[in-house]
Amino acid sequence: MDEKKLYLFDFDGTLTNKDTLFDFLQFSFPHKYKKVFIKFIPLFILVRFKIFDAGKIKQKFISQFLKGKTRSELEEFAQYYFESRKNTIIRPKALEYIRALSREPNKYIVTASLDLWVKPFAKYLGLRLISTEAEYIYGVFTGKFATPNCNYKQKVVRIISEIQLAHYSKIYAFGDSKGDKNMLELATDPFYLHFE
Repeated sequence: MDEKKLYLFDFDGTLTNKDTLFDFLQFSFPHKYKKVFIKFIPLFILVRFKIFDAGKIKQKFISQFLKGKTRSELEEFAQYYFESRKNTIIRPKALEYIRALSREPNKYIVTASLDLWVKPFAKYLGLRLISTEAEYIYGVFTGKFATPNCNYKQKVVRIISEIQLAHYSKIYAFGDSKGDKNMLELATDPFYLHFE
């Protein structure tokens, strides 16, 4: 009997050559981005030293740009970003690898990035998506997350909650940072910096 295989891909830095959180916001709000980023530098430093929670600061940063936008507005931003960037930020080796898996049905992006701008990439690559999710009330983004920041141990929590791992004899996981460590430990076949 054939082995049942599961493929788990981190997104930022693994399938892409840059962090799409910052790239998406800078691309979508070029005139506002620099001012907001400079204001947040002290907070980013405190996150680096683990004084502030990364998820909370990330939420506040994203909120500066996207809070109050409708779901349809954000989908337009995301689609335009995807169409403009897909040929330059998706790693060629990653694209080639995923294309070779076209017959494999169980493939996921597992990312700390927000679903709203990763969805077009997931669709293009033929991958399902597990991510940090944006919160909407009456179709308007609240500036908050509907789920915990999908990073570190939370990646495993989300994977276990959405996938029956016992069904798979082989689990391939791909990552590029400490935030992927727990997901890589979950795999039978972990790959670190595989597509660089």
